[in-house]
Amino acid sequence: MPNIDNIKKYKNIHMIGIGGVSMSGIAAILKNWGFHVTGSDSSDSENVKALIEKGFKVTIGHNLEDVANSNIVVYSAAIQQDDPEMLEAKRLQIPIIERADFLGELTRCYQDTICISGTHGKTTTTSMVALCFLEALQDPSIQVGGYLKQLNGNYMVGNSELFIIEACEYVESFLKFSPKAQIILNIDNDHLDYFKTFDNIKNAFIKYVKLLPNDGILILNADDSNCLDLAQYTNVKPVTYGLDNKNADFYVANITFDDNGFPEFDVYHNSDFFAKIKLSVPGTHNILNALSCIALCYQYNLDKKAIQAALLKFTGAHRRFEFKGKIDNKVSVFDDYAHHPTEIMATVKSLCHKKYHHSWVVFQPHTYSRTKNLLDDFAKALLNFDHVIILDIYAAREKNTYGISSKDLVNRLFAIGKEAKYIPNFEECVSYIKNNVEENDIVMTLGAGTVTQIGSMLIG
Repeated sequence: MPNIDNIKKYKNIHMIGIGGVSMSGIAAILKNWGFHVTGSDSSDSENVKALIEKGFKVTIGHNLEDVANSNIVVYSAAIQQDDPEMLEAKRLQIPIIERADFLGELTRCYQDTICISGTHGKTTTTSMVALCFLEALQDPSIQVGGYLKQLNGNYMVGNSELFIIEACEYVESFLKFSPKAQIILNIDNDHLDYFKTFDNIKNAFIKYVKLLPNDGILILNADDSNCLDLAQYTNVKPVTYGLDNKNADFYVANITFDDNGFPEFDVYHNSDFFAKIKLSVPGTHNILNALSCIALCYQYNLDKKAIQAALLKFTGAHRRFEFKGKIDNKVSVFDDYAHHPTEIMATVKSLCHKKYHHSWVVFQPHTYSRTKNLLDDFAKALLNFDHVIILDIYAAREKNTYGISSKDLVNRLFAIGKEAKYIPNFEECVSYIKNNVEENDIVMTLGAGTVTQIGSMLIG
């Protein structure tokens, strides 16, 4: 069992926002270690229901009594400092700690924390790695940033010294962790509301690789020059992978795609044939994700057959090119979390290998700052769809101080010769699509916000 000496003094732990993706996983690990955990959340959810079924006491709203009975209060980043439970903890001088800081404490309980990071592809790659370690019977603890059907949720509690987690660069939260191994998938221009400049993003990753111990493991994308550049900031000799860079330690050849766009390819390690791999997810970007996973698994001496079997079983993380169903049995509807131009382009490339008539995209821009900063890039990425519908910007954590709207994106598309429709109302959007799609068309709903509801409305 992991060494819990550094948190043993917190026998009773209260969690504000316990239904969050990461918070619920932390709660399950703590309960498994014998801690008494209570929690609260502003609303009911699938995660909250699952925690209650597992015997957690969860309050919808506030519970000042549970705060008073706790030795420490853990809160998610969404919780304001004037939250009633936060104020009560401060009044009673009970220690309070933000989720990422506390997760960092958990990573120090394990001898072997594996962190998967990068601007795009974290959830998919973390899922692939998790399934490989499960298939190889390694009994890891796991935290993924989305629902994974093989886990029946977003986490799993194991009893080994292995802890596999998705490590996000936003607000530099991944600098709170103590990794033994890192996969860095890519470094791109994102989260500029926080980072302001690309150099600040890059510097966060430089600080991140410096966290590795000298006997650590570093897996880098050799097709991304910013990733490769990180090697000079650590004593760990990196293991590289790539599709284009044939100097990489792991690379592929003989890629073919089936009618679903699912790839099959040969993996080479240092010029020697390693294995033939078949995926059950579409797109070239997923070949890269799988390759990073294979490179890591090789360092842990996982059985080759276990890696092959796990990658074949992986049918995608929740909201990653996820098949939702069909409209009148004639038009396929897919949902994807893509909310950055690079991610949209990856989705476009995945579509190239599928067989269909016309492509439709319903895109919901995510945050005003990202839309303003990357407006041209969004327009260029969306050019690749036959029919384009734009919803209103999903504000997330922001107020519109940027003077930007979805109409600006529609106008930019028109300016570069692409017709696009601005349909802010979901019912009108669904009605328009149903009245205009043709047999064997594909509809993609894209974005990190409420756009995911459109798919269910289309097939319902």
